[in-house]
Amino acid sequence: MSIKENIEKIEKNITLAAQKSGRKREDILLLAVTKTVEIERMEEAKQLGLTQFGENKPQEISRKYPLIDGVKWHQIGHLQTNKVKNVIDKVCLIHSVDSLKLGNEISKRAQALGIVSNVLVEVNIARDEAKHGVDPNETVTIVTQLSKLPSICVKGLMTVAPYTPDPEENRKYFREMYKLYIDIGAKKYDNVSMEYLSMGMTNDYIVAIEEGANIVRIGTGIFGQRDYTKIG
Repeated sequence: MSIKENIEKIEKNITLAAQKSGRKREDILLLAVTKTVEIERMEEAKQLGLTQFGENKPQEISRKYPLIDGVKWHQIGHLQTNKVKNVIDKVCLIHSVDSLKLGNEISKRAQALGIVSNVLVEVNIARDEAKHGVDPNETVTIVTQLSKLPSICVKGLMTVAPYTPDPEENRKYFREMYKLYIDIGAKKYDNVSMEYLSMGMTNDYIVAIEEGANIVRIGTGIFGQRDYTKIG
């Protein structure tokens, strides 16, 4: 299918899943993941209404940033401290903060530029040793630590659920994330606003929305299968 057809299908699914969870379509952000996607296809997606793009690698944001106008960028992949400087002034949201060390570097770089960096705390909700993210039991601790840093605002939580042929298997993880998200929001910590719950990708975004996600990160569902061997 074309990008246009893919987006139309996803839009219908998001609308239905939002309604099922008692929300409206506009309550959900469709974040287009542009890993290995060339600028021409990103421009096509932009013309079809997608203006927020997510990249895994800071160097890809740096490369593409000057090549396409009128869009917002999200850093969604694991971020090393030595790469913070490459994206700190380019992204509207960093989804993958998983340590106080990384938070300190983001704070330092943001403060030097006189800006506030919006971040999400990445939670390893499935406790998968192969994935990044903080242990669910340590989430409150890292949120409160980050909230005390200058030039950082904690905007919510993010998770990468396990890949599974049956997305229903991830419902329990999304439900646990939503509970964590609501519980932290209810504590009303200073400098913490639980605005965003980023979870769900091409394979399981419908279930994620049904369980409370308000940002879904979709790449393959929009742009089709890509050749990841070309990743630099």
